[in-house]
Amino acid sequence: MSLRTFLAAAALFAAPLAFAQTAPAQLPPEQAALKAHVQFLASDALRGREAGTRDYDVAAEYVASEMLRLGLQPGAEGNSWFQPFKLIGYKPAEKAKWSLVRGSAEIPLQFGIDFVNTPAPATPDFKAEGGIVFAGYGIVYPEGKRDDFKGLDVKGKIVAILAGVPKGLPNAVEAHFSDDEQKALIAQQKGAVAVIVLETLAQREQFPFETFASFYDYERSGWARPDGTAFATAAGAPPVGYIGAAGAEKLFQGSKIKWAEVLAAERKATRVPTGALVGTLKVASKTKIVTQMTRSVVGLIPGSDPTLKDQYVVLSAHLDHVGIGDPVNGDRIYNGAMDNAIGVSTMLEVARKFIASGERPKRSMLFVALAAEEKGLIGSDYFAHYPPVPKDKLVADVNMDMPILTYPLVDLVALGGERSSLGPVIAAAAASEGLKIVPDPAPEEMFFVRSDHYSFVKSGVPAVSLDTGPGGEGAVAQKKFLAENYHKPSDQIDLPFNWDSAAKYMRVNYAVARALTDAPERPRWNKGDFFGVQFGGYGAE
Repeated sequence: MSLRTFLAAAALFAAPLAFAQTAPAQLPPEQAALKAHVQFLASDALRGREAGTRDYDVAAEYVASEMLRLGLQPGAEGNSWFQPFKLIGYKPAEKAKWSLVRGSAEIPLQFGIDFVNTPAPATPDFKAEGGIVFAGYGIVYPEGKRDDFKGLDVKGKIVAILAGVPKGLPNAVEAHFSDDEQKALIAQQKGAVAVIVLETLAQREQFPFETFASFYDYERSGWARPDGTAFATAAGAPPVGYIGAAGAEKLFQGSKIKWAEVLAAERKATRVPTGALVGTLKVASKTKIVTQMTRSVVGLIPGSDPTLKDQYVVLSAHLDHVGIGDPVNGDRIYNGAMDNAIGVSTMLEVARKFIASGERPKRSMLFVALAAEEKGLIGSDYFAHYPPVPKDKLVADVNMDMPILTYPLVDLVALGGERSSLGPVIAAAAASEGLKIVPDPAPEEMFFVRSDHYSFVKSGVPAVSLDTGPGGEGAVAQKKFLAENYHKPSDQIDLPFNWDSAAKYMRVNYAVARALTDAPERPRWNKGDFFGVQFGGYGAE
């Protein structure tokens, strides 16, 4: 052997050794499996997985193929992996003309000065005419001894309500009633034909009417029913306009209630006066709608118990992110690794543990990768309205949305856990991994109504979103992620993921799901809980 040949052979022999010395340590299988899903779903190739795009469809195909490989069955209708639905984008089609009639006088209301019309997607060419009744904030909250409609006859009338909520409501209740659609639903149930929203002093400080009026025709998002009609919470009495201070003055002229009295009551945080206003209001709103298809992914593990298998526990995580956006340091792809590729990865690995255990759950399990969360909880809202199984057989939802996993876990937060029997189950599962359950550290952010589990809550299903907690390094890590990475291109696989924490988080979710599927008793709302009562949930009454 020549010296040259010997040296070449020695180099080949040494190469694997040199690679072994420089290669990163191999993750344990459980952690590597979690990372593998995130690495693909948050890759640049998927361009941020925006719902309604081909990039999202590739992600959905990946999740379906993984469910098949793991041993799940198709869980959507027609023995399919997919629940398709129409996304809708909608906005005002034109500046409407409104008027106020008092006696023989017709008083025009000026667009952009007195009012702006807002879209009504369920009735794209909406018109209404009727007397006006002012119903304060438009809230009915028996637990807080509040009924803003008390003594008011609003049947066939247009109801005027104040924007926002009064002071003093619990955070989650405040978040619920901050949605104009939810307040419009109350007015609809009382017989109203339309709702208009009046600017308050608090609202003016945050977002003046003139500012809103300058881009009144921004596009909103929603979904269409299977028959193609747009869904709206209060289709029979939609909120169709926003009224500024000048318009409110005109509405209240000649009435026993003075607009100045309403504002004074707001300042003092006392009950505002309510009652009928003088005159008849004519309102209109034309809405432009565009549609595109998307789909959620649904996998099934059938239950083994002859009776309990007809009940379904849902494990959910949203698959979409926000797609391509404004460049940051030259990067326009908003990958969404923590938000929410890791949630979908966790869901898939929980499914793997169910299958690998060799022991089928007693109740059936649905694993749902939801579309269009980033557009307003749309995929979960559609699923909760049109589940592939009987609606009353959905008994619980455990949701995973953006657990921040860059630090050693000390505790978890179960958003909504205190409202149902899910809370003690989650606490026990967390304890099995040496973790505590702690209260929401930022209730003022109203996260309870800002994730997909809330769509199930509104369908009466006990539901939680399981989040990582503030203990140890948590508060600092979460603040850093929210400031530097949330909805930015830097939310990608090169974040300092703590894969040991990710595996621990996954095992807690598995323990929760296993306990819920195998427990003899169906999950139930705590008796008298506001949301359970509001939406007719099992056990609340």
